[in-house]
Amino acid sequence: MRRRSFALALAGLPLARLGSARAQAASPILLDNVRYFDGRAMTAPARLLMAEGTIRILGNGAAPDGAQRVDLSGRYVIPAMVAAHSHIGHTSGATSGRQYYTRENVEAQLRRYQAFGIGAAASLGLNAPLFHELRAESRAGRLPGALLLGAGPGLGMPEGAPPAGPMNLADDQVIRPADPAAMRQGVNDLADKGIDLVKVWIDGLGDTVPQMTPEMARAAVEAAHARGLKVAAHIHDLSQARLAVEAGVDILAHGIRDKEMDDGLLSLMRQRGTWYIPTIQIDEAEYIYADDPAITEDPFLRAALDPAMIARMRDPAWRAAQLGRAAPRRSDVRFNKLNLKRVHDAGIPVAFGTDSGGTPLRVQGFAEHRELELMVEAGLTPAQALDIATARSATLLGLTDRGSVRDGLRADLVVLEADPVANIRNTRRIARVYQAGREVAGPIA
Repeated sequence: MRRRSFALALAGLPLARLGSARAQAASPILLDNVRYFDGRAMTAPARLLMAEGTIRILGNGAAPDGAQRVDLSGRYVIPAMVAAHSHIGHTSGATSGRQYYTRENVEAQLRRYQAFGIGAAASLGLNAPLFHELRAESRAGRLPGALLLGAGPGLGMPEGAPPAGPMNLADDQVIRPADPAAMRQGVNDLADKGIDLVKVWIDGLGDTVPQMTPEMARAAVEAAHARGLKVAAHIHDLSQARLAVEAGVDILAHGIRDKEMDDGLLSLMRQRGTWYIPTIQIDEAEYIYADDPAITEDPFLRAALDPAMIARMRDPAWRAAQLGRAAPRRSDVRFNKLNLKRVHDAGIPVAFGTDSGGTPLRVQGFAEHRELELMVEAGLTPAQALDIATARSATLLGLTDRGSVRDGLRADLVVLEADPVANIRNTRRIARVYQAGREVAGPIA
């Protein structure tokens, strides 16, 4: 299959043609002279065979007759990334709202993730009822783009987070149970419809809305665990994180941003196996574009932006307003980086996510690559950040068939023009994207 540009991958092919291509058996492809990320480092040049949608590591062995050879001398391969905290179908251009949760918009955003090297994305809440249908289609391989996973609408307190008015949410995008019994029922209803994990909003948004009580959090955890599902909690402050971990949640879906974590919470998280998704970019997104409007000239970012969003980022009045309220966000980023390093050094499992798609400023595709840079700025090595964004996030989401370059796993691979272990920004230098052994996107220009 010939290389496709980013624009073509998103919009140029009719859906019928995409479906037809998916139905056809792909010819074996030999990736020759390639260095690939093995979870710790880049290997010496080797041969990878993609056949019947999976990987076979040949080393220097012979390829089967009829395999299409692709010489990747000077190129590098990483597994497609797995985004464990995203939002899909909630934004369009410079605005957001329930009206954008359509099949067309969800598909376009899944294709964008795919083109940016993200092979699977978990939409943690704000999903309309159509989510369950689209999730089933994606799991069956009938929906173009990255694999769609998620939590359905998610569950929050009445009048609590996420705030319906400011986020332009409809009643069917968040379940708001009134008591623990209704919380258990809500979790069971979602499990019956098909979800991959449960999302709860614990955050009280600086005491401006009701914070989730320990009793409600425990009810969600008990119901979810009875159905074999993990619980991811939206938190901001250290006290909320402690409440969530003590209630038994499996994942802190955001980093702790108000103060440095204490040793007691670190010990409890390590003991209970609580996962941590820092989402550093969620706060940086509120000021990075206002700091320097020239960033909108970056082709990599522009490929992910609607013209309306570019115009907003260049508007002096908008920039002034963003910078006027940026100080708390900068503090959030500082504490988030500090706590990520503490969590990682303590041996607590870390996964990858950005909350991209939660607002138009959290730019899907671009945010994920920027998050990798922020993780390295926090003190992780590029190899550690890549491992978190691939194998570890796949493990968290139960995706045992992908996330690493290993024999028998799905051939969801990203070919890069430069070594990301040497410089994490090289993840942006995408040459090709393969999904199940088929080329689905090319350079982002």
